[in-house]
Amino acid sequence: MADDDVSQVIGAVGPRLRALRQERGTTLARLATATGISTSTLSRLESGQRRPTLELLLLLARAHRVALDDLVDAPATGDPRLRFAPVERDGMVFVALTRRPGGLQAYKVVIPPRWPGRPPERQTHEGYDWVYVLEGRLTLLLGEQEVVLGPGEVAEFDTHVPHALVNPTDRPVELLGLFGPQGERMHVKAAPRRR
Repeated sequence: MADDDVSQVIGAVGPRLRALRQERGTTLARLATATGISTSTLSRLESGQRRPTLELLLLLARAHRVALDDLVDAPATGDPRLRFAPVERDGMVFVALTRRPGGLQAYKVVIPPRWPGRPPERQTHEGYDWVYVLEGRLTLLLGEQEVVLGPGEVAEFDTHVPHALVNPTDRPVELLGLFGPQGERMHVKAAPRRR
């Protein structure tokens, strides 16, 4: 990379940092508290009056929950594949399908047979969820409704409504899930199955 290219990449970091902070609706003061970087240093970084160091960029990437490459607009490596290790949580297996935290997140989820193995606890939280069943039969408990989804079926719901995912069958359920913060809705909805 030529010196001019390096200067151009470094010069673009400040505006990118400002846009990311504003996109997340945070202030310099809150970001300073989260990172331990002074507000004056953050302000100088965003305005381009201070060159970013690796240490500062690592702290900011962690606070914003983004890859370091997203802050510096690193050149593409040529391989677009994402390689994430599966994570097991409460018996379910999650494989992240998106790299950038904040906003919509996509996962492949595998729910084992007869899960959760106890009466399900309906939960509520901020956001919207969207599920697309790839394999198996998923039971979605949503408020007072019980919706059974098979392969190729989709559901979207406001997570303020008490909900739980259940696999009452002897086969695993595989699904794609999009999980988004409040206000970020998907646009596909499935009506409850008539009995």
